[in-house]
Amino acid sequence: MKNHEQDIIRKFKSGDESGLRLLFDLYYVPLCAYAHKYFDSIDQAEDIVQEAFITLWEKNRLINFTGSIKSYLFSIVRNNSINKIKKENQYRFEEIENQAYTIIEDKFESQNIEQRKENLYQEIEKLPGQCKKVFEAIVFEKMKYVEVADELNVSVNTVKTHYSRALRQLRSNLDILIMIMLP
Repeated sequence: MKNHEQDIIRKFKSGDESGLRLLFDLYYVPLCAYAHKYFDSIDQAEDIVQEAFITLWEKNRLINFTGSIKSYLFSIVRNNSINKIKKENQYRFEEIENQAYTIIEDKFESQNIEQRKENLYQEIEKLPGQCKKVFEAIVFEKMKYVEVADELNVSVNTVKTHYSRALRQLRSNLDILIMIMLP
């Protein structure tokens, strides 16, 4: 088999399309079966394998190649499959995220601004002691982290931690993205 691969590589290097044909005939079916493990449809698997062969030929990937063609092709198919799955999942996530924002917008459009503000103030009152002090100092008094740290006699990192926890709790309890624009 190694000599057969050597012959294919020689044909590739010389630009002979019969090298691509030999490679295609030899590995197309096993590569499709392998790619099918990543996808629900054989059509998607075939697309991935065909793209691998096209890339291999168009980019002359075997010109300086010395390894196993079989391993190389399976690696290309695996990587292309994973990349396609990631890309598809990214779009699915964006679609789900957009639907979630629509639901949230619909929910909060029915509430008036004063009601939402009141809910926010109630949730601020429920914050733990230090978190509440830090949050109010930064948001209502427009103090910087360093100023709050000096006033409360804690480190700047402690102030950042309390502020982050306060925001996280408010976001969680109110089911909205808190963008600080109070009074």
